[in-house]
Amino acid sequence: MKFDENLAAVHGYLCSDGYVIRNPENQRHKYYVIALRNTNIVLLEDFQNRFEKYFGVKPAIRNGRCIINSKPIYIKLIDKFGSFYSYEWKIPELDRNLITFWLRAFFDCEGWVEINGRKSRMVCAESVNLKGLEQVKRSLLTLGIKSRIKPKKSGSIFRLLIFGKENVKQFGSAVGFLHPQKREKLLGLISSYPDYVWSFPCDEEENMIFVKSVMLSKARPKPPYSIRITSNKKENLVKLSEHITKYSGVTPKINSYRNGYGTEYSELSVNNKNDILKLMCCGLIGRQMPKNQNYLFKQSK
Repeated sequence: MKFDENLAAVHGYLCSDGYVIRNPENQRHKYYVIALRNTNIVLLEDFQNRFEKYFGVKPAIRNGRCIINSKPIYIKLIDKFGSFYSYEWKIPELDRNLITFWLRAFFDCEGWVEINGRKSRMVCAESVNLKGLEQVKRSLLTLGIKSRIKPKKSGSIFRLLIFGKENVKQFGSAVGFLHPQKREKLLGLISSYPDYVWSFPCDEEENMIFVKSVMLSKARPKPPYSIRITSNKKENLVKLSEHITKYSGVTPKINSYRNGYGTEYSELSVNNKNDILKLMCCGLIGRQMPKNQNYLFKQSK
């Protein structure tokens, strides 16, 4: 059995929502079944067409299944790939081109898109097969897509997460969805990412206004005399720090961190009372901050 894009997709479908089964040994009635279960007709028809192109026989679609009974095909699949059960499936050796068809079929069945404002924006997939998900993770990485696997609270199901603008865009470009609703939601997810690179104006007066607006909108006070500004682009804070030093003589500190999802971000901080007062005198931070946090910036008499 030589792989092409049709067999790669069929294999991906069978490892996710499919099954390849036969009757128990002690049962008289013999059957050999290859099928895909799914409520989306687009996926069922794609499985049907690809199966027919590769094996030369057309499965039937009925009752949310695309199904065929065939002992010869069952034997070919089991002899070549082993088990397709939930805990046991494996990704075969596929080149960079063919792995995209396998992954697309897998994510069409097991994946979904999560958009919850800025709190949660990612592509996810779940499986009880940790070793299989680890193969998915490595396969995604060959396409330039970073992901992370986390166990659910029960510990018996594992979730693969793809997050971050570049990873999500690369997933959309290299893998994507055939499932119409998931494809539409993925496009919405990609378009929801703003441009995170701050554009500092060349004009000196406009630049001063821009720096003030960034400071006044993004600076978070922290008692007793400290402010924090975060960004997922370190170069934003490096440029901001240069302008703060230029306008006030204050040199902020910049450190890099990683959040609970593994995303890197940077933080600019000023942690000195006199420096805070200098920033206030230059108008880079307000004397009264939002949410009644003006206690932080009261000048000493």
